[in-house]
Amino acid sequence: MTTSKLAAAPRGTARSGTLMTISAMLFVQLGLAISTGLFEQLGPLGTGWIRLVFAAALVLVIVRPRRSWFTRSSFLACVVLGAATSGMTLLFTLAIDRIPLGTAAALEFLGPLAVAVLRSRGRALLWPLIAAVGVVLLTEPWTGNIDPLGVLYALAAAACWAVYILCTQRVGDELSGVRGLAVSIPVAAVIASLIAAPSTIPLLTWEAALAGLGLAVLLPTVPFMLEIQALRRITAAAYGTLTSLEPAVALVIGLLLLHQVPGILPVVGLALVIVAGIGVERSAGRAAPPSAPTHDDPGSGAREATLERGELRTGEPA
Repeated sequence: MTTSKLAAAPRGTARSGTLMTISAMLFVQLGLAISTGLFEQLGPLGTGWIRLVFAAALVLVIVRPRRSWFTRSSFLACVVLGAATSGMTLLFTLAIDRIPLGTAAALEFLGPLAVAVLRSRGRALLWPLIAAVGVVLLTEPWTGNIDPLGVLYALAAAACWAVYILCTQRVGDELSGVRGLAVSIPVAAVIASLIAAPSTIPLLTWEAALAGLGLAVLLPTVPFMLEIQALRRITAAAYGTLTSLEPAVALVIGLLLLHQVPGILPVVGLALVIVAGIGVERSAGRAAPPSAPTHDDPGSGAREATLERGELRTGEPA
């Protein structure tokens, strides 16, 4: 192989990883936007529940978990991860029922942003300050037009996302590949069922069930698989920087599909949150480069890449 071909191969790999990351973000936000179509029939809690139930079924079929994979500590970590996933999913669906998708996504992004700030090296107080200004501009509290309960739901989802990130690292330390999902997603579905199933099951129709199955494929199944492949192709810094743009993707999807037209100040606020996310990612401490995956553990490279990056996003509830 010539030198030019050797140089072209990494560029092509990085390009495909970038496209996969962007595609994953699009699938996430499309799934969320389309989910609102079921709100009238099932309500936001019911919509989040049916998505988690079908996602759990898909994960169990794909992963086929074995008891021997788990120790007591790894299993408990997966259970906590599932609880965080359930909270994040249900709270965010409640949020987007009350506030625009772009605003909710930016507020939820404060969770991983806070984790990244705490993990960054040196002084990083500038970025939370910029993010705080962005949130004020996003919500425009002086107008009285923002739904305070919607903001509260989004911030609670942000807290769940922060816990999700911390648990993901713990699970990634102890389990390879996607094995943790075989526990966390079913646990999330069980918790959501306790909350939403009694009021939602009487409202279910075959059409709503099929729509829920399609949404489960759209979010989180396809995005997670895309992200796993992307992490094998691009660096942690590149991944973290790309996913910092997700609130902007949410804004565009909300505009195109939900006809949510933002004002100038919310757009500026969203831009500030994105800048803060990119700034934290670029200033965060880096771990050692991940080792190449072994034949015994084909998921190890992706797992270590997940731990290496700034953890601004592991994905929507996986």
